[in-house]
Amino acid sequence: MKFVIATHNKGKVVEFKRMLEPMGIEVVTAELSEPEENGTTFGENAFIKADSACKETGLPAVADDSGLCVDYLDGAPGIYSARFAEPGKRRLTVLEKLKGVPEEQRGAHFVSAVCCVFPNGDRIDAEGKCYGTIAFESRGENGFGYDSIFVQDGRTFGEMTDEEKDARSHRGKAFAEFEEKLREYLKGKG
Repeated sequence: MKFVIATHNKGKVVEFKRMLEPMGIEVVTAELSEPEENGTTFGENAFIKADSACKETGLPAVADDSGLCVDYLDGAPGIYSARFAEPGKRRLTVLEKLKGVPEEQRGAHFVSAVCCVFPNGDRIDAEGKCYGTIAFESRGENGFGYDSIFVQDGRTFGEMTDEEKDARSHRGKAFAEFEEKLREYLKGKG
């Protein structure tokens, strides 16, 4: 079975492949238009992206909308994580806004909503969250986005291996739920 990944984020493509290929899914990318992400939740935005990609390609499409929610910033950047600051400055912007904030007030969580839309209109939705804190500085070279400032058990996601991150991350949890739902869905079709 072939699924198109509805993203222009190279880091997400790598993670999607790593999680979907063991399920026997061939992961493809396509030159997709950028639909307007005007949802008010991660789930709504994931659906907008998956639905648009499915309609453009005629293939089942999987999209994720995810982001970082910082307690001290009243949940920001949240659904605006990719647009929180100009590219290359997002992590620094979060660190700047938390300058002088003590560790016990640096709580945060990541959210990932995964949506798969099929050409027949069926859809599968899953969501995962993981909790941690915001580091005082960027650490680690792995991952992408906010990974190098998000801390769990004393280490940032940027300091973890792909396997360690997948086992505990928001996207890893969302894909675990998605995999279960997809297997049930496919069983019903078989």
